[in-house]
Amino acid sequence: MIHALPVTIQDWRRLSDVTEISPGATPLKVRNALQHIEFAQIFRVFGRIGLLSFGGPAAQISMMHDELVVRHKWLTEQKFLGALSFCMLLPGPEAMQLATYAGWRLRGVPGGLMAGLLFVLPGAAVILALAMGYAYYGQLPLVQALFLGVKAAVVVIVLQALLNLSRRALVGVQSWVLAALGFAAMFFLSVPFPLIIGAAALWGYLASRGQVAAPSVTTPVPLGTTLRTATLWGALWAAPIIIAWAFGATFLADLALFFSKLALVTFGGAYAVLAYMTDTVVSTKGWLSTAQMIDALGLAETTPGPLILVTEFVGLLAGFAQGGPGLAVVAGIMTLWVTFTPCFLWIFTGAPYIERLLERPRLKGALAGISAAVVGVIANLSVWFALHVLFGTVRETRFGPLPEIASFDPLSFIMVGLAGGLLLWLHLSMVRVLGLMVVFAGALHGLI
Repeated sequence: MIHALPVTIQDWRRLSDVTEISPGATPLKVRNALQHIEFAQIFRVFGRIGLLSFGGPAAQISMMHDELVVRHKWLTEQKFLGALSFCMLLPGPEAMQLATYAGWRLRGVPGGLMAGLLFVLPGAAVILALAMGYAYYGQLPLVQALFLGVKAAVVVIVLQALLNLSRRALVGVQSWVLAALGFAAMFFLSVPFPLIIGAAALWGYLASRGQVAAPSVTTPVPLGTTLRTATLWGALWAAPIIIAWAFGATFLADLALFFSKLALVTFGGAYAVLAYMTDTVVSTKGWLSTAQMIDALGLAETTPGPLILVTEFVGLLAGFAQGGPGLAVVAGIMTLWVTFTPCFLWIFTGAPYIERLLERPRLKGALAGISAAVVGVIANLSVWFALHVLFGTVRETRFGPLPEIASFDPLSFIMVGLAGGLLLWLHLSMVRVLGLMVVFAGALHGLI
């Protein structure tokens, strides 16, 4: 019987996904199967995913499905979809967390670390190079002209993200109401993003009160194991913040605290928190300008890995402005640490509970509420970006941003229309559209 084997029930479930094992398998067969997936194989597969993961979470998840379910058959369809649902419940980049979970199922914590880091590090290296180049040369007239094409593409890319999410998240009158309230609260009233997320989750949770959870068929995980895992990764998350504070590095501590808070509320992807991040980074902290934030998103779109790597770009530019290239690198590393260490915390602590969590309808209701509100938040971001790209002057008023009509830029309008045709009509890839828009902007600069 299964409980007589010298492996845990979690090992048995992990095993069932990577190899064919009958319920009557002997302990020797079980141990041999657990060693079936070599770290070298994991490195090759997730290294390839990390290097080629362009195009946002939908493309990244599709690539992982092809590699892990179809090609290598390391995960079953059911386990893959269940893990994806769990990762969507969590704050942070769901594609990176899905990669971490897949690695964890294959070879435990070392496999999860390898898969998660390989998904992030290639893009992080590209962001480092782009940010340092931008810091030195971003203000040159030619570079500024090229970024007109990037900004025009970003307006349409955010609009496309809004359309894609709305098709999945807005499935009834209640979800449309939540989306409208989310937009109004952020655009007109400047309600903080974490408060919008909390209210939407509570609404969805309460709306699901009448539903009954299915009987659990999973085996509980020892509480002590869960607490040890959470404590370890929580300490790793907090360690650089405490060190920076202890050594009087006020800027680094402030940077780490802000992006740690951001990591707790990043539901719905980077687009959902970008307006909140921009408001804090530009208006409250004064680390970057609005134009630099738009440029940061555009460059982050061109790199592999999760879009939330835009936080690294922000950290690098903020550090460069505060103390030059040395501080920029330290600030970039600090931002990466506090952005992605929580992802490992959520996965390694919560992965053994996936089946139990997905059986709870109220949790699903809370997630549905968050998803609907995030549509409104991204709509706010879409309008905000469009205003700042199409108008030279946008004033912040008591009831949201208000552009000066006289500052309307016809050239930007034409560029946004061109980007819209390439992305929404011709359906070219995001990276190709960004490249073409840079070429068009450069050509216009040469003619003008």
